[in-house]
Amino acid sequence: MWHVSCVVSPCSGLRLMGCSKWRAAFNFGHLRVQSKLSVFFTMILLFTYLFYCLNGYCDSLPRPVYDQQSHFENKILLNDGHEASSPQQQQLGAHNASQVVREQLSDLSNSDAPSNNISIANNFGSKKFPQAIIIGVKKGGTRALLEFLRIHPDVRAVGSEPHFFDRFYEKGLDWYRNLMPRTLEGQITMEKTPSYFITKEAPRRVFSMSRHTKLIVVVRDPVTRAVSDYTQTLSKSPGLPSFQSLAFRNATTGLIDTSWSAVRIGIYAKHLENWLRFFPLSRLLFVSGERLVTDPAGEMGRVQDFLGLKRVVTDKHFYFNQTKGFPCLKKPEGSSRPRCLGKSKGRPHPQISSEVLHRLRDFYRPFNLKFYQMTGHNFGWD
Repeated sequence: MWHVSCVVSPCSGLRLMGCSKWRAAFNFGHLRVQSKLSVFFTMILLFTYLFYCLNGYCDSLPRPVYDQQSHFENKILLNDGHEASSPQQQQLGAHNASQVVREQLSDLSNSDAPSNNISIANNFGSKKFPQAIIIGVKKGGTRALLEFLRIHPDVRAVGSEPHFFDRFYEKGLDWYRNLMPRTLEGQITMEKTPSYFITKEAPRRVFSMSRHTKLIVVVRDPVTRAVSDYTQTLSKSPGLPSFQSLAFRNATTGLIDTSWSAVRIGIYAKHLENWLRFFPLSRLLFVSGERLVTDPAGEMGRVQDFLGLKRVVTDKHFYFNQTKGFPCLKKPEGSSRPRCLGKSKGRPHPQISSEVLHRLRDFYRPFNLKFYQMTGHNFGWD
């Protein structure tokens, strides 16, 4: 800081007035410098703000929650472009709007996606419980069915198996719903977990979620299915005992070991009885795993009808891959190659003696006949 002093001169009585004028001029100049600096920095901030806004950065700023809520309330209160005609309707609309906002905010806060300051208005659709579930069976063709269905623009499905109704039920329905993809009006939410079909508690749990859930079961010749199941396990555990030693309790008497899951899953009639205690037969669709290979478009037509969808997935979407012995999806628009299922699909089965297969087929025959009777459909496995 500068220090200014005035020398007192005996020659003039104006010495005090001169010092005062000098000090006033100095203070005024100092204030002018501060004012110019303030204006300068203000202009820098203003131009910076304008630059960012012109480049669209201002739009990414989060909107206040109350502003988002007002936005949703306005959308709900407008019914096809018209406001509610009575105070009662307006009050009901406001209540529904608040409920929707709470659900949307809950979905956003519970989402696994990282926060990126995108407003709720940019998240199209809502998360719902699945209206349809592929509940079984393992190695029957469930993955193929799901991939074929996902071509349909009105189907939104979880890619992985949630295993909610058999393994993670204690996590609660809110956790389950949050796993689902967002859907728009008219779209169907789906998931597939093949082990549901053989899980004793699953029918009651699905029914508790919604008694209107549509259930799809992909079934396949239980003997072929058991061999395919064993093949998959063998690929993961090369030291696995032989198929014959696992399938029979006593190879001499031919007594089948029903405790082995590969055998137990194929007793379809027993598992179906469990589901029919909670759901009418009309809520279930049984898809032939064999026909899903030989006539994928035909089976997909039945599935789309069952789900109430327009038949969009047709013959034009499929071609038969001779190497895999399985249908593949033709090259989607914008893709460089066709889409086939993974390496685990269509893998060659190990050689199993015809006598073992014959005994296993005799074991399944009465259960198959009962299953035909229960479903009203002969799958031709005998």
